[in-house]
Amino acid sequence: MDHEGKLPVVIVAGMHADARREVVERLLHTVHGSVALHHDLSGAPDGTVLRVISDASGPVSRDDTPLVNDCACCALREDLVPELERMADAGLTRLAVVELWDSVEPKAMAEVVAGHGGDRLALTGVITAVDPALVLPCLANGDDLAEAGLAAAPTDQRTVGDTWARQLEYAPVLAVVDNDEADDEDRALLAQLHPTALRVPAASPELARAVFAGVDVEAAAAAQHPACALLPQEADEAGVSTLVWRRHRPFHPERLYQALEDLCCAAARSRGRFWLADRPDTLLAWDAAGGALCVESVGPWLASLPDAAWEMIPPMRRAAAALDWHPDHGDRCQHLVFTSPGLDRDELERLLDSCLLTDEEYGSGREAWKHLPAAFDSLLDAA
Repeated sequence: MDHEGKLPVVIVAGMHADARREVVERLLHTVHGSVALHHDLSGAPDGTVLRVISDASGPVSRDDTPLVNDCACCALREDLVPELERMADAGLTRLAVVELWDSVEPKAMAEVVAGHGGDRLALTGVITAVDPALVLPCLANGDDLAEAGLAAAPTDQRTVGDTWARQLEYAPVLAVVDNDEADDEDRALLAQLHPTALRVPAASPELARAVFAGVDVEAAAAAQHPACALLPQEADEAGVSTLVWRRHRPFHPERLYQALEDLCCAAARSRGRFWLADRPDTLLAWDAAGGALCVESVGPWLASLPDAAWEMIPPMRRAAAALDWHPDHGDRCQHLVFTSPGLDRDELERLLDSCLLTDEEYGSGREAWKHLPAAFDSLLDAA
């Protein structure tokens, strides 16, 4: 495949290091003329990042590259594209395989390659390598990356669970390695967490074809944005369930705040968008994994904007708003998705519904809502 004279680049990500290395090795041995580029960030606390370039015979070079702003990921970004461009200029590489380090998320690196590759690089694939037996243990791990020795910068406050969730949910292709310890529940969980992904056995010929399928980074980013995310659908298989909870009535801020701990521990993974009665113009994102919850403002609901501003809104966002449109509230909605083995769907729905405004509260109108307890101020206004 020509790719208009550009060097094809595939990103292989994932916290399951053995699975990731297996996928990279298979690509090196399957795609003739392929070369792997890996930045080992384990030495970042000492001020260096190790760049390793390999082919099917093994490592061909090892070089240190300095940290940038005390940030290992910054060093990776600064070093990655120039190295790939050198490979492209040499004309000896058919496929560049970028193997990301354990905690590096593919979205940022995909955008770096796609945005700075110019006329020499073509991002043709993004893959997350998966050991199905480790999906739940990683997802349920609430440890900080720093505690696990995986932080990419001194200020890195991510957890193992939420980092793994984003690695898994961003990639259009999941390369799944064999593991005899994986069961039907593990596979069902993987399928429900990212149902639109192409799941490819790492040992199959399909893997080599998937790396040239192409990637639209703008569409991939939009699919992850809370305002228009392509969230999973209802599912129930092998003891794993996905509950899609959608309502238009706003949350009572104090009752929801009091229920947060129970809600974020109710499922291995939950995410979506929601609104509070005392903040009717603010679109809020919900992102939980490993028992840790992140709630943040991601801008205004479209219904709160003047008509003239809609021209500046991306089409995918406008389409998502149209699907959720309500005659009274516009695109304001509750759209939360919970996925987990052993999910208590009835109890979870009951708890969520109890956090909405009652009929009496709802009927009191928006002016009265502004005077409800501002329970989320500590979370949303901390910055």
